[in-house]
Amino acid sequence: MPVKSFKPYTPSRRAIQVSDFSDITKSSPEKKLTVGMRKHGGRNNTGMVMVRHHGGGHKRKYRAVDFRREKFGVPARVASIEYDPNRNARIALLFYADGEKRYIPAPLGLGVGATVMSGPQAEIKLGNALPLINIPEGASVHAIEMIPGRGAQFVRAAGTQAQLMAKEGDYVLLKMPSGEIRKVLKDCLATIGQVGNIEHNTITLGKAGRKRHLGVKPTVRGAAMNAVDHPLGGGRGHSKGNNVPRSPWNQPSKGFKTRTKRKIWTWMIVQDRRKAKTA
Repeated sequence: MPVKSFKPYTPSRRAIQVSDFSDITKSSPEKKLTVGMRKHGGRNNTGMVMVRHHGGGHKRKYRAVDFRREKFGVPARVASIEYDPNRNARIALLFYADGEKRYIPAPLGLGVGATVMSGPQAEIKLGNALPLINIPEGASVHAIEMIPGRGAQFVRAAGTQAQLMAKEGDYVLLKMPSGEIRKVLKDCLATIGQVGNIEHNTITLGKAGRKRHLGVKPTVRGAAMNAVDHPLGGGRGHSKGNNVPRSPWNQPSKGFKTRTKRKIWTWMIVQDRRKAKTA
């Protein structure tokens, strides 16, 4: 998926970079696998803003992506590779042998006409979903379950992959894209390969309007506000004083531990991602 740039006939056009969408084989989604989406502008059921800077954006339809892959032993043919406005990865439309159609995140290198399958008896082949215990050490995987049967929760973004490092009793050790090494139950499903659209992170939006099309509203710096509106506000000129970076609710934004120690999954982290980057 090469990235396309343009002749700079306007200042913003000079910086804009977009995907050329050469990997897309079908322009419209499968109608039975879509559902309408309503915008909430970051507000909850009482109308209070819970997530700031959300609002507007282009209309979207949600594509029902199959993260469970529970159709064990039923082969499926890849009918098309499609664009999904709700995620940065591409999605592949599967036609199963029993007539059912489903979407999955499209792995890198999976083309139209390929055959995929899920289940313990599936081959070690690109796009196949197997229990982690059946996958050889050193293999690259994505779309990994956290709890067997719940559906993939790990490693679903464009260009990401995890590496199966070792097998220990009821668990396997996975090296995550962040560098973290963690335990995952051996019965959890994972898909062979790397998520496609690997050049997504090289795209440059280039102008504020494209950000608005994505449903992201402008952000005002705290230091530009008055003291009554933000902990970093007030002062004369570019005045910071002795303040450390904080949120509007006075929570430090750098180095402050926000993860609760009561998280039940903490013991499954063998090597922290921050330590891996400094090592």
